[in-house]
Amino acid sequence: MATTVLTPTQRELLKLFAYDHSEEFAVELKKIINNYLQSIIDAESERLWEEGILDQERLDEIRKEDLHATMRNYGSVGA
Repeated sequence: MATTVLTPTQRELLKLFAYDHSEEFAVELKKIINNYLQSIIDAESERLWEEGILDQERLDEIRKEDLHATMRNYGSVGA
């Protein structure tokens, strides 16, 4: 049987889960994590925009793509 090694992030989250089992805590934690990840995405998007890598034309192209199908082809979704 293979051993699963937890990442530092996973270990910290498990510590949080041991502290409080309420639904409210889970919802608040999800909001905090989502806000954090959104701030990273926003900063990277801003950088790409400022460097000219991302522009309105590219955003229009992305809007037309089926990103779920693209990710399935890479084996990242539904694996």
